[in-house]
Amino acid sequence: MTQPPDPTSQQRKRYASQVRDEQARRTRRAIVTAAHDLFLAQGYAATTIDGIAEAAHVSRSTVFNSVGGKVALLKLALDWAIVGDDEPIALADRPAIKAILAESDPRKTLMLWVQTVTDVAARTTPLGEVLIAAADIDPAAAQLLAEASRNRMLGATVFIRYLASLDGLAVGITEQRAAELCWALTDGHLYRLLVAQRSWSTADFNRWLSDSLAAALLPT
Repeated sequence: MTQPPDPTSQQRKRYASQVRDEQARRTRRAIVTAAHDLFLAQGYAATTIDGIAEAAHVSRSTVFNSVGGKVALLKLALDWAIVGDDEPIALADRPAIKAILAESDPRKTLMLWVQTVTDVAARTTPLGEVLIAAADIDPAAAQLLAEASRNRMLGATVFIRYLASLDGLAVGITEQRAAELCWALTDGHLYRLLVAQRSWSTADFNRWLSDSLAAALLPT
């Protein structure tokens, strides 16, 4: 006769699985954090898998098995910087994006979007500079850089379509041109020039970008 499942045994298995998942997540976090710090301190070329493994207190094989090679590490570090943490929640499902899509006033919508992209720029610009340098020496990094640019253009396009649905675009500017303008002005290099090199505060940058895009995009 088949014995019924043992509830206690099933609970133990679920608990063991949860423990393994949490251990794997902690290991991955340690590896990506180590890679992030070394990329910023040493640059992409000088950072090695062995160095990352040593900094994360894991083996070389664990780095590859948990995340992958250097480009995979840089990509995941950038992905986490974009959203601000390692929670498995897409940017589109984050409160900041939901707040933008819940707003019906075009000017307020633009201000919320600018605040969001400024926050993202503050978190990602240092690693973005690493990626630009890496793209010169690593074809896979060059592909990642191109993908990041496409994704930023896609995000700008989605935002502009929503702004247009609110009758928030000035007469004479197309959605394509508006999206391209947003894509260009939210490039991390521009943030680095004004904030890191010219000592603007993040608030100053946010105010300038808000005013510039409002003047260029919104109806008068």
